[in-house]
Amino acid sequence: MSNNFFRAVKNLKPSTPVSFSGEIETEEDFNKIDWKIGTDENGISIKTTTNPHSELTWTLVKAEMDRLDAEYDAQEYARNRKAEYPTIEELVVALYDTDDKSAIEAKRAEVKLKYPKP
Repeated sequence: MSNNFFRAVKNLKPSTPVSFSGEIETEEDFNKIDWKIGTDENGISIKTTTNPHSELTWTLVKAEMDRLDAEYDAQEYARNRKAEYPTIEELVVALYDTDDKSAIEAKRAEVKLKYPKP
């Protein structure tokens, strides 16, 4: 599982400051997060491991992380296509040469067949 914890929190509550080193994969990890609750007179962050955001439960954050993972996984075909598609330079050359254009079209069709949309 990729760790989309920070993106999930940002999606659910955009202005929430949070810090954690490592990966958040379990509720136990979630319960060890440092939540920023303010700053002292010297501008130093005041933190707590008690979650001050009732709307950011582990269940909701985990569901958003899973959604983000599924969204990423669904685009695998596009990432694979991009890696094998003709380069910009090849496309520019193809604009001026009919044979090159045919080769580019054939290559794109081959890549699309190899990595179809789900």
